[in-house]
Amino acid sequence: MSNSLLFIPDISGFTHFVQSTEVEHSQHVISELLEVLINANTQDLKLAEVEGDALFFYKENEVPSQEKLLAQIETMFTAFYSHLKLLEKNRICPCNACATAPNLQLKIIAHCGELQFITVQEKRKPFGQTVIEAHRLLKNSIESDNYALLSAELANTIGLPINYKSKLYFFSNGKDTYDGKEIAYSFSKIDNDKLKLNPFATPQVVDFEYPASIILNKEFDISALRLLEYITNYAYRHYWVKGVDKFEYNPDEVTRLGTEHVCVIDGKRLNFITVTKKASEDEIVYGEYTTDLPIDAIYQFFIIKPVSEKKCRLTVEIYPKAKSLLKKMMLSLFIKRAIKKSIQTSIHNLEMFTREVDVN
Repeated sequence: MSNSLLFIPDISGFTHFVQSTEVEHSQHVISELLEVLINANTQDLKLAEVEGDALFFYKENEVPSQEKLLAQIETMFTAFYSHLKLLEKNRICPCNACATAPNLQLKIIAHCGELQFITVQEKRKPFGQTVIEAHRLLKNSIESDNYALLSAELANTIGLPINYKSKLYFFSNGKDTYDGKEIAYSFSKIDNDKLKLNPFATPQVVDFEYPASIILNKEFDISALRLLEYITNYAYRHYWVKGVDKFEYNPDEVTRLGTEHVCVIDGKRLNFITVTKKASEDEIVYGEYTTDLPIDAIYQFFIIKPVSEKKCRLTVEIYPKAKSLLKKMMLSLFIKRAIKKSIQTSIHNLEMFTREVDVN
């Protein structure tokens, strides 16, 4: 039988991450990162399984060349750390899960050998000794959580020289014993500073030269972080924003600067983009704007300030934009009044919702 490639990207620090941080947001972060790694698959690898914090890929009866394999590894590291940088720069949530996500690391295990397959629930899955060996190599004696490891068998197959060096890689030899069998490998710790990270959109920080047209205040008997979750997690929107037929959003994504969601009202789609504005250190700001209204744009900001551990103050600021005389007249005569009434109702509904959830 021909050699097959086994390829396992594993997110390091996952166990500590989910044990010590907010579980829901940590799950979203890991889900996003796994998607990023899947999308960074340039060698037509087949995904056999999502294994919690890791992905198990294989390429049947083929092992890519040394050049292609090392390029694939670099591509995944680049995509992974580019996304972590995006999460860091565009973060609006101060919870531990979102704040510590940039500390996650990546290791990639690659092995090769003959593969057998079994069928489970009509799905064909790799099976056998080679699969066992690849997974055992995840538990090794390398003093790092950020590296690429190629089994000695794979290194020999692709002709990787001993102590291979390049701009990114500096391979060393290692070995560990598993159930009495010694498995040798080559590994290279990855210096993230040598990765050419992918660019991403600069977060939009809005600065207004005029005061908000509408300002509303309300105190809530819940923590600031909990209120932020109810406002920024669009799964809760239908509980307190009425008159919307449907909210469309990515349920596996933590809301951050630049994320989008759509409100469908009577068949009309209003696209909202997350933004922020300057605030004091003790305030949390979530903002969103849309240009899909009769006026040019409308920005709304939810500013949350902790009062105590279980109490916070919410300030809602509305900044409508209207350039033409007609739009300014519409804003003054009709739209501003309707917006204020709608926001007042939403804040009241939000308070009722938080009370009900807090009791339950």
